Amino acid sequence: MNAFLRLSFLIVALVIVFTGLSQEENDALPATFLGLEIDSVHGVIHCIQRTDPPRRVRLGHENIRDIFESCARAPIAVVANHTSIVPGESGPVHLVDTLLSLGINVQKVFAPEHGFRGNAHNGANIDDDLDPKTGLPLLSLHGKHRKPTPSMMEDIRMVVFDIQDIGARFYTYLSTLFLVMDAASESGAVVMVLDRPNPHGHQMAGPVLEPQWTSFVGQVPVPMVHGMTLGEMARMINGEGWLPGGRKCELMVIPCEGYAHSDRWFPTIAPSPNLPSDASIALYPSLCLFEPTAASIGRGTPHPFECVGFPGMPDGSFGFTPEPIAGAAPHPKHEGVACAGHNLTGLAEEWIQGNHGYDLSWIADYSKYWDESHPGEPFIQTASSFGRLAGTDSLLRAFQSGNFPSDYPPSWLEDLQTFHKARLPYLLYPLQRDEAQK
Repeated sequence: MNAFLRLSFLIVALVIVFTGLSQEENDALPATFLGLEIDSVHGVIHCIQRTDPPRRVRLGHENIRDIFESCARAPIAVVANHTSIVPGESGPVHLVDTLLSLGINVQKVFAPEHGFRGNAHNGANIDDDLDPKTGLPLLSLHGKHRKPTPSMMEDIRMVVFDIQDIGARFYTYLSTLFLVMDAASESGAVVMVLDRPNPHGHQMAGPVLEPQWTSFVGQVPVPMVHGMTLGEMARMINGEGWLPGGRKCELMVIPCEGYAHSDRWFPTIAPSPNLPSDASIALYPSLCLFEPTAASIGRGTPHPFECVGFPGMPDGSFGFTPEPIAGAAPHPKHEGVACAGHNLTGLAEEWIQGNHGYDLSWIADYSKYWDESHPGEPFIQTASSFGRLAGTDSLLRAFQSGNFPSDYPPSWLEDLQTFHKARLPYLLYPLQRDEAQK
């Protein structure tokens, strides 16, 4: 897109966003949006400047004293996976082992998508099991049940939640948190969130979930990229009355230390099998909508969520052939068939270094490539799945009609602003790291 068109979109979007606001609202905008900028071309509100934390960010689960003092006498359940690793003097130790060593009364573990060990592929049903090391029951929240049942909750007083999220609405750990809070609000249990940074905490992007598209990949009415930590999100779920019937659960958040939303921060442990790198995490929110389409995003290759392509792609500079990978992609799209497309790791690096990174126009471009090379075959192959991921009818219609991007991204900016104002009371960390804090 040339510079003139980008400038035109920016001017149009700013008119769309700010026209119609009262004088009082206009006067409030500079303070409300301090440290943020708007990219109307891509539909993003983002921090003005990316920063680097001056020292290692300390995760919530490292605050052992507060954890111990809060739950030492309570029978607890832990929602955890392979990312729940606590640094120790003699090496890293799983949170569950750490709690048991302190004499905390851990009764059971709730296992989310990808399982307690993080080695199950996306969407795989997880069965209940026993942890061979501790003998604790491992109760699946990604199998027969997504929400803890009353019988799962009846013998516990607290649920400790410690999982690395990546900040996209359709990444299911947010939905698991919501459903755990829902179960706790019914049983009277306390939920303790051990907070962690969000790799996409510097930006908000995409449409806000519409209620009719509520599902396990879209449980709460937030943008596609919400820019909040799970601790902040738990506070907002409670504060906004999003649980059924407006219920609230008793909530504690142990924050991480030394984090600002503008910081470049990526987890040292891959959060799931198909997000093995900083590049894949940076690209994930923009590429996930390719999942219900004819294009592959590299599942079944060494580069999941770092590339895109399909067989017969007429304008591809990068080739790959998806093959089964146990625990990550047992039956990848276009299995055993050579695909052509693009390697997006360079784009990922630009986004990591830049102020923001989000672009759905790749989907529109690939839809055109597909139509040219596969006339009569739909590019969006499962419209219902696309709608659930997008969280809206309008984005689905825009792609199906060929009207994306056009002026569509600016259309969700007003909702992003409304969401941002609503989330402000629940934020725990500064949006923009001050120069004096570096």
